[in-house]
Amino acid sequence: MKKMKLFGTDGIRGKANHYPMTGEVAFEVGRAAAYVLKKTHGRNKILIGKDTRLSGYMIESALTSGICSMGMNVVLIGPMPTPGIAFVTRSMRVDAGIVISASHNAFYDNGIKFFSSDGFKLPDSVEEEIEKAMFSKTLEKIRPEGAEIGKAKRVDDASGRYIEFVKSTFPKGMTLEGIRIVVDCSNGAAYKITPTVLIELGADVIAINDKPDGININADCGATHAEALQKAVLEHKANIGIAHDGDADRTIFCDENGEIVDGDKIMAICAMDMKKEGNLKANTVVATVMSNIGFEIFLKKAGIKVIRARVGDRYVVEEMVKIGCNLGGEQSGHIIFLDHNTTGDGPITALQVLSIMCRRKKTLSDLASCIPIYPQILINVPVKKSKDMKDFPSISAAIKRAEKKLKNGRILVRPSGTEPKIRVMIEGDNMDNITTMAEEIAEVIRKHMS
Repeated sequence: MKKMKLFGTDGIRGKANHYPMTGEVAFEVGRAAAYVLKKTHGRNKILIGKDTRLSGYMIESALTSGICSMGMNVVLIGPMPTPGIAFVTRSMRVDAGIVISASHNAFYDNGIKFFSSDGFKLPDSVEEEIEKAMFSKTLEKIRPEGAEIGKAKRVDDASGRYIEFVKSTFPKGMTLEGIRIVVDCSNGAAYKITPTVLIELGADVIAINDKPDGININADCGATHAEALQKAVLEHKANIGIAHDGDADRTIFCDENGEIVDGDKIMAICAMDMKKEGNLKANTVVATVMSNIGFEIFLKKAGIKVIRARVGDRYVVEEMVKIGCNLGGEQSGHIIFLDHNTTGDGPITALQVLSIMCRRKKTLSDLASCIPIYPQILINVPVKKSKDMKDFPSISAAIKRAEKKLKNGRILVRPSGTEPKIRVMIEGDNMDNITTMAEEIAEVIRKHMS
């Protein structure tokens, strides 16, 4: 293996069957994880779940082999949303949970991320320890034999456990009868979960993109491509549309008029409701640097504090735990309700919004209409991984020029933690102006780094 940093913002990610997302690396990740976790916790079981990507079979088998070769046992639960894996990891009291998914990426990518035994994502320090073990010679000397070799078993009722857990977060005695909902499952891990939850709570459900074939996950559908959802909501005269990404840790909504309601507006709606009910701990919401400034201004006027964390729901959760609040998330639709789950949970987010609509007797458009959103432009520039933006003074100069032109707003230029891209985001009061500025910065980045 090449010695390089493997873990990024959300685990290890890359093109399937290309380094580092190969069977060989997955095998070594399994061995190293088993070594570190067995040494740390002294127990003997790791759970593995995945989304619907074709390459999930390959990665799952390699991880299982590596873990068993170190004397730990494996529990296989098959396709399951990332938040479901976090929940089952906790409920089954295993040492750790592994998610095989590249979230919103195309099917040819895949990834490996970890949950600790308490359902939270492994801290950076433990991921670093796993990575260090992979590249050391320590593991070469450890070869359990005979009865000490681990074994794997498959658990068939994991999805049922998660479905009941999600339903338990919906108010008792409340029903979704009379509500028509379009659900875009993104041909991903929630293709059965979310429709089943909503149907069992009484809703009239129209499911789209719910027939995964291994290669159609996130393909022009789901939370990152909401056009199909908008069209279906209008066509079926639905009350609301719900779209997940491939691993269903995020949810984007569409109101009854076909308008998209993103994570910022959902956080604001939930924060206002939780404050009114006396349930918003620390009177604070944790967002990220990507959240719209209009969202922050709105909540501050309502007396709700907004704290910004690094991009990535793991960093949002870390900040939430540190300050003791129970609501946080990202503009992209990762919404964390710490009273219910330890990570962004798409199905639970859907139920929380639906419960607010039912209790307040308001449409989603009514709830979202009072939240101002500043014009925002985001350009993703593909770059070479080997280059660092800091090495190019001309990029810094382009950003400074734009900052001088921008009278009211903000500029954020950062490397993606999950893809080889630089993200250029500008907010301001004039869409044409900020688009021109963003394109100018993006062009300089393309010149030097693409």
